Amino acid sequence: MKPSTELFQLIKSLSKSEKRYFKLSSSLQSGDKNYMKLFDAIELQNSYDEQGIKNKFATETFIKHLPSEKNHLYSLILKSLRGFYADKSAAAILQEQIRNIELLVDKALYKECAKIIRKAKKMAYDYEKYYFLLDLLDWEKTLVEEEYLRGDFDKDLTKIVLEENECLEKLRNLAEYQMLYSKINYAFRTGGYTRNDEEQIIVDEISNYHLIKGKNTALSTKAATACYYIKGLCASTERNLDDTYANFMKVIKIMENNPMIMRELPKRYVKALNNVMFSYMDYKRWDECYDMIEKMKGLTKQKGFESLDVQLKLFTFPHNGELLVCINKGDFKKATEIVVPEIINGLEEYEGKINNEEVMLFYYNISRAYFGYGDYKLALKYINLVLNNSENGLREDVYTFARLVNLVIHFELGNFDLLDYTIKSTKRFVTKSKKNYKFENVFLKDFKKLLKNKDSEGMQKLYKDFRAALTEVLKDPYEQAANEYFDFVSWLDSKIGDSSFESVIKSKVI
Repeated sequence: MKPSTELFQLIKSLSKSEKRYFKLSSSLQSGDKNYMKLFDAIELQNSYDEQGIKNKFATETFIKHLPSEKNHLYSLILKSLRGFYADKSAAAILQEQIRNIELLVDKALYKECAKIIRKAKKMAYDYEKYYFLLDLLDWEKTLVEEEYLRGDFDKDLTKIVLEENECLEKLRNLAEYQMLYSKINYAFRTGGYTRNDEEQIIVDEISNYHLIKGKNTALSTKAATACYYIKGLCASTERNLDDTYANFMKVIKIMENNPMIMRELPKRYVKALNNVMFSYMDYKRWDECYDMIEKMKGLTKQKGFESLDVQLKLFTFPHNGELLVCINKGDFKKATEIVVPEIINGLEEYEGKINNEEVMLFYYNISRAYFGYGDYKLALKYINLVLNNSENGLREDVYTFARLVNLVIHFELGNFDLLDYTIKSTKRFVTKSKKNYKFENVFLKDFKKLLKNKDSEGMQKLYKDFRAALTEVLKDPYEQAANEYFDFVSWLDSKIGDSSFESVIKSKVI
């Protein structure tokens, strides 16, 4: 059986401060600390080598029980992390307060208990922690019942029950928004944009849902951010630029006006910034686009954004955005010489931690950058990383267009013998997908014609006919999404005008 690597991954995820806290708290414990020997040995490894651990401690008794020692160390690290973050998150503080309330009730210290409940309730309301609020209200009812037994009838139990019902209603409301978010997120993750009537129906279902279409339907600040975020995603899948921008800006403003909620939902805030950055890109408002990129980068040191989970987004979003700005502006030199090396360094630093979709997008856009720079071999290298590491259901839209870009790269490299097979393979893939999009079918049909003619005049006619066919298809609003993945028309313009792809892109930038 392959050794478990969970402990190794946990140790490697620790920051310097977290490690220091763990070691300091461990030093306060008496007795043998075999777990620290194990911790130090694993910390030094670049990849987990269990046999190496066994060899290192071959003379130690504890190594005979390595699985249990690993579990013990894992539990101790988690306990240490809970202590390290005990006063750094609302959830951790509220958990501690609820434990304190329970202890004080056990000791019949009801007056002191009531003080803690009042403070904890305020925090629960401020941070919209309604699950904790339910627990606190339950303890409040316990105190009121105790007061009744003592003949004190000042408190109204009915008010607490009403407060509890309001809390439950807010939880149900938020849960509904989360369900809608999951639906639109799934649609976006598989296809990216609506490109036929069937896909439009899914988006329409969500955008016409009473909680999305109605006014003042969100019962909490968190629900309001979810509502506008869902509206923004719906508009984005339909390429409704103005509504996309307006709704994501509302998410940003709500959060910036409610810093406690921003600290509770930092990823939602960062994602909203990222979507506004894309809106600026579509508007070709490059300076504002770069401002948003810098704003995201600037959050890395800000309180509430320290977790690795958020830090990963603060690496992937602005760097992918910066790469796309360079691609859209035709600044391929900056993309390949400055932005791409930063991305490669980050991918190495965060290896195994960045999700597969974002790695896929990086490789796809890096390939586009090298293509624009005229380095077709490196473009092929990165497009192959997309094609060879795809997962079923993961951004099928990107994977499909990666196959089309792959054909163009091979064409530029002069791999005509290979192209005959690759076109057939791509055609089978497109047919098997049963999406039946016009753009892909027209592209493959006309691209195949390029391989059958080597006469320069004949090629010019094929290029022009190819361009005309794609231009006609792109008049269909559903098919315009193809422009988001690669500027095939500009590539054909470069062939027709015998100029570089880079110069054609730059000539079209406003």
